[in-house]
Amino acid sequence: MNKSEPLGRKLDLRSGRVDLSHGSGGRAMARLVADVFHKAFDNEFLRAGNDQSVFDIGGGRMVMTTDGYVVSPLFFPGGDIGDLAVNGTINDIAMAGAKPLYMSASFILEEGFPLADLARIAQSMGDASRAANVPIITGDTKVVEHGKADGVFISTACVGVVPPGLYLSGDQARPGDVILLSGSIGDHGVAVMSKRENLSFETQVLSDTAALHDLVAVMVEAAGASIRLMRDPTRGGLAATLNEIAHQSRVGIRIDEASILVRPQVAAACELLGLDPLFVANEGKLVVFVAPEAADKLLAAMRAHPLGGDAARIGAVIEDDHCFVQMTTAFGGGRIVDWLSGEQLPRIC
Repeated sequence: MNKSEPLGRKLDLRSGRVDLSHGSGGRAMARLVADVFHKAFDNEFLRAGNDQSVFDIGGGRMVMTTDGYVVSPLFFPGGDIGDLAVNGTINDIAMAGAKPLYMSASFILEEGFPLADLARIAQSMGDASRAANVPIITGDTKVVEHGKADGVFISTACVGVVPPGLYLSGDQARPGDVILLSGSIGDHGVAVMSKRENLSFETQVLSDTAALHDLVAVMVEAAGASIRLMRDPTRGGLAATLNEIAHQSRVGIRIDEASILVRPQVAAACELLGLDPLFVANEGKLVVFVAPEAADKLLAAMRAHPLGGDAARIGAVIEDDHCFVQMTTAFGGGRIVDWLSGEQLPRIC
């Protein structure tokens, strides 16, 4: 692959068409964002390539993010599109090390959508926002004709404040940094797919959807400026997240498969469905890059929090001009963990 074009060939903007891979979190989506949105909206904030943008105001630094939710089905084991929308948006703010403050929510509703389902989704959103202490203070609603949507789509935005002296960004990883993961991977994607495909398991797989800002606050208190960056590995899973960071920071990454927790029922479901857990979405986990001297202290702080009890050291940053993500397998071999061109599980969030 040409290092000057890490995302592959540019899009054909004259005759090309959008397909599901362009919403996957993988290489095709990164190419779409680069060739269409970054080109059209170009500014210093977008060039940073993060899931949120931090900006200065008179008395400090704020952060803002926006997101959209089209998950299918709307209700799945462990959650629904409502709490997913709240938690996922809060997590984008939290990954900047910030305290989320206020949210907005916009709904596109399809004619004929059951009001009982809408009320259930709204209540779920309200419960999640109150639990996180991040109120939804404004919003909008539109209705389109039957057949012009798929029940309900939700768009959100959130603002927060960043502690003084903290700057987390995907281009901050340095060789020698330690990579920590807050828990198991693949739970959310398998929970959604099991509902979508009417699969049943001896032990039910639940989505891990959760707001991570309280965990992040504990982490910032423990390690502060020693933290380089954080990401929540959602679409495209851990593999896409690590590849994205490697290219942003122009480094290589080496991870250890045996250190990455995949619950047995998730592993079994992935084997049945032909999925790789590394590429399956998560909605309540984070990966953090930290200076080596602070890694043990940060890991202990994560494990002391309910959302980080299974936290583990999974790898390290290395020098590599090719920006490869390499994995030592559980059998002692090695493999390159590349971006998927498309998506294993479309409409997962």
